[in-house]
Amino acid sequence: MTGMRVGEAMGLDDDDVALDDAVITVRHGKGGKCRELVVHPSTAEVLAEYREIRLSSCPRPKTSAFFVSTRGTRLHHSNVLLVFRRLTDELGLATRLPGGRPPRLHDLRHRFAIVSLLEWYRQGVDVQPRLALLSTYLGHAHPADTYWYLSATPELLTLAARRLENAWAVLG
Repeated sequence: MTGMRVGEAMGLDDDDVALDDAVITVRHGKGGKCRELVVHPSTAEVLAEYREIRLSSCPRPKTSAFFVSTRGTRLHHSNVLLVFRRLTDELGLATRLPGGRPPRLHDLRHRFAIVSLLEWYRQGVDVQPRLALLSTYLGHAHPADTYWYLSATPELLTLAARRLENAWAVLG
């Protein structure tokens, strides 16, 4: 729901998650960059519920991390990937992607970018200026770094082509 990289989410400290303001501060982004992410109220609500459960099951964590293991320690990347793989296998998602490859955790970040663009096209807004906003939100140094997320998405390409056809119809 934020487009964060898995390492960025794992690097969040409890103080980085200001749920009353619905803002997450990524302090350890790629390249050492910091950014703030405004989250939807429903996301803030779910994160608040997680925080309550975490505090009740682990009242004295061994870390300042927002997301903790069952032992109260900061999550390890390899364990997160193993749990993700197990969950996707249990849900029967192992071979539903093109080419039969299993879903990757990074696919959620890709989906966030695609859904954001699809929504903008559906709303009829000018997407080009918003690409810079999406790029910043994803923590990319340049909008060009965001373009590879957008390729080969049939619905997105259809909406973009339809918009182009409509522009040509007005001109011609």
